[in-house]
Amino acid sequence: MTTSFGRVFLLWGAGLGAAAQYAKVSVIFDQLPDLYPDAGAWLGWAVSLVGLVGIIFGVAAGLLVARLRYKRALIWALWLGAGISALQGLGLPLWGFLTLRAIEGLSHLGLVVAAPTLIAQLSAPQHRGFTLTLWGTFFGVAFAVLTWGGLPMVAAYGVTSLFWAHGVYMAVFAVVLTFSLQVLPESTPITRFSLRQLIKDHGAIYRSPRVAAAGMGWLFYTFCFVSVLTVMPPFLAPDYRAIVMGAMPLASIVSSMTLGVYLLRSMSAVSVVVLGFGSSFAVMGWLWVSPGHAWACLALAATLGLIQGASFAAVPQLNDTAATQAQANGAMAQMGNLGNTLGTPVIVAGLLWLGYAALPIFVGTALALGLCTHLVLARLRNT
Repeated sequence: MTTSFGRVFLLWGAGLGAAAQYAKVSVIFDQLPDLYPDAGAWLGWAVSLVGLVGIIFGVAAGLLVARLRYKRALIWALWLGAGISALQGLGLPLWGFLTLRAIEGLSHLGLVVAAPTLIAQLSAPQHRGFTLTLWGTFFGVAFAVLTWGGLPMVAAYGVTSLFWAHGVYMAVFAVVLTFSLQVLPESTPITRFSLRQLIKDHGAIYRSPRVAAAGMGWLFYTFCFVSVLTVMPPFLAPDYRAIVMGAMPLASIVSSMTLGVYLLRSMSAVSVVVLGFGSSFAVMGWLWVSPGHAWACLALAATLGLIQGASFAAVPQLNDTAATQAQANGAMAQMGNLGNTLGTPVIVAGLLWLGYAALPIFVGTALALGLCTHLVLARLRNT
């Protein structure tokens, strides 16, 4: 089998559009009051509604995509996302905007489940470490692109221009991938989907030490990564705060695409994830004794990057069929949204209670739990 790198990069490009469904609101969040001056605390839902949908329907999306045709699910998700962004560009009232954000969560789930499943199918076994690590960079790259390119666009043409641009981007990829993926055979027939079957399959996923493994580790990774980026800035010296915070996502991506890919040539993906959790835990000890140390922050981002890419690479290593891979990706979507939603509020509450010590204690505990979870699930797989 040969790897279709062209289609892999196109699917990664679609993933950037999925990540932008979060980033397009996050990067202009401080400007949303200009559109909705009387919204108050309701604006907080502008970002989190997409994540809330992921918590509730993450596994359901994986199961649905496993029962539907992967190409069809991907294209539908792209067109849905394009249409929603176009409507958001009309400057709707707040209730309409929030409703669209909730629906947009369904588009996001379809993309993050179908795309990595298709990438795994299009990749030769020896290239999956690289291609799925590449996929794992989609959030960091999208946030960087929208920060560097999106904010100048907003400054020149207004907030709604970013929504229109995103809608066009999604529509272009929907058209291109419709033709690019046309030659791929469909391996999964369309079957009936019921609530009873959903509950049954949901339980089967989390009872399986293979299907659930990547998602369970992803819960602890997402709990740490977003919360650290959110709460760390006040503890950094003002003269290098912006530089360090801008470099941390890049350090994570570089580590994932270089050291992570290299290690995956000789180690299993789960072993690389475990190494990432253990190294990150050690770096948190450094940050405990040296609060806000710039190099410690970059080291933490780099070690977390090992978890990032290898977690996606673990899915096809642990699951042989496209159906179980889609289920595992659905579990990752659900657990990732849960970690993103819980991480920052829990750490902030801890800071109010313990001060800076809460950061290494809470994040270190989550990293240790992620490591232990993978070790326990590995033991179960070998019994």
